[in-house]
Parts: sequence; structure tokens; C-alpha cells
Amino acid sequence: MNDMRPNRAVHTTNSGRFTYTTIRLAVLFGAFLIILLNPFINYFLHNNFLQGWYQSIAVGSLWFVSPLEGLESLLISRDIFMPSIIGMAIPVTLAFLLGRVFCSWICPVTFFLELLDRLRKIIAGKQYLKNKLIVAKKVLWFTLIGELLLSMIIGAPLFVFLSPPGLIGREVMILVFFRTFALEGLLLLLILLLELLTRRCFCRSFCPLGGLLACIGQKRKLQVVLSAEQCIDCGICSKACPMGLLPQQNEGRSPYCWNCGECVDRCTTDALSFQWK
Repeated sequence: MNDMRPNRAVHTTNSGRFTYTTIRLAVLFGAFLIILLNPFINYFLHNNFLQGWYQSIAVGSLWFVSPLEGLESLLISRDIFMPSIIGMAIPVTLAFLLGRVFCSWICPVTFFLELLDRLRKIIAGKQYLKNKLIVAKKVLWFTLIGELLLSMIIGAPLFVFLSPPGLIGREVMILVFFRTFALEGLLLLLILLLELLTRRCFCRSFCPLGGLLACIGQKRKLQVVLSAEQCIDCGICSKACPMGLLPQQNEGRSPYCWNCGECVDRCTTDALSFQWK
């Protein structure tokens, strides 16, 4: 790992003037506002410029499709639907270049988990939260494969109905239009309860969308890279990592890393940095 010479490094500093975490929370909040306000705009203002949520969302004539939902539909129907393929192109390209950034920077589930994280820290009075339940990271791949196989067996795109990012947008829409909640929303409650045991338990091991994006982004261009000469092996970065990785062992380059920047912000010696390969 010491002989790698990336082409370009992305700026970071621990001075407090700039942190990836602050910017990421702002982006998460903005992404959540989009799906929160969208139904109100559609319903009360009759403006359909923005439609849908993060499973399938249209901005004007530009259509974005979740790679997992698109892949499910392709496997089940065995028919190539070009608008869906085109809609998947931008999310797939983003994952190829940046990895699981949708999960850490855009997903509304992550927004709620970040808020819960901070609430737990206030209640516990601790800077770093200890995980009480450890689930093997490799379970993520079995979740992805199992979800795709089950969808093919039952002949229905399972994740279309049970996608947590999609559920949040759907629950908001149902509340605005029908003044009620859907039963599937209980899955979101389960994810929040799991968070009390292990940070990002669902995201780490049980989100098939995260598994697919991690698979696409295995050779991503933007990675968290360790400078071994500057590392003092203090372990702060591993305590800060919400995915339970060990950045001091260069696991920021593993497919499980979702490029959130927590470890980069917390590193006291600037041994970790975002770099383009």
C-alpha cells in the first residue's frame, strides 16, 4: 500500500473550517427535503416538475432509476426496457466513480440514522458509540444474492416494495394524499431499533441496494487512502467509522467503505485522505 501514488488528493483539514461530515449532513438534509416537500408541491401546487422518490425519480424529462430496482425488473421480465436502462446510467456511473455515496450522502434512511446517532451520543454522553451487536460484513453479499433470487422465484420485484429509501418517500406521499401510513413503514422502525445495537446495522449487512452499489464501486476512483508514514495507529478513525471498518489498516479502500469522510475528519495526523486513483 505504500507504493501507491494517486493522481490527485481531495482537500481536507481538521481545523474546523471544513469537514466532510458537516457538508454531508447538509446534503442529506437537502436530499430529505426533496422527498418531503415533493408530494406537497404535487398536491397543492399541481406542479409535476419533480415526481417520485429515490427508487424512481423524475426531474423534468430526466428520469433516474435505482440500479437494484432496474436490475430486478430486467431479471423478472427478461425484457430490456430502454428508458429504465437509461435511467440507471447516471446512478451506476456515480457508483462506479465514487462507490456507495448514495448510501452515505443522499439516502433518507441515513439522514434519520445520523440524527439518531447524535441523540444517542447526547444521552450516553460519549463521543464514540460502542457496537453491541457485530454482524459479519460479508452478509451484505448474501443479502444481495438472496434478494435477487427471491424476487425471481416469486416473480415480483421485492425491493421495489420494501426499499427503505423508497419507503420513506412513499410514506410521505401516502400521508399527504391519503392521510394514513402504509404497513410496510414498520420496516423503518425495525431499522431504527437495530441502530440501538449496532451503528448502521442494516446499511452494513442487510441492504441489498447498498450491496449492489458496493459491488459496482469495488474499483471506484475516489477512495479513502492511508499514508502509513503519518499514521500513529491511535484507533480514533476505526471508532469513528459508522461501518465498523479499520481505516488504519487501509480498509477505506475496501468495497464496504461508503466514502462518508468520518475517518478523514477525525484523523489527528492527516494520515487519511480522499484521493483519486
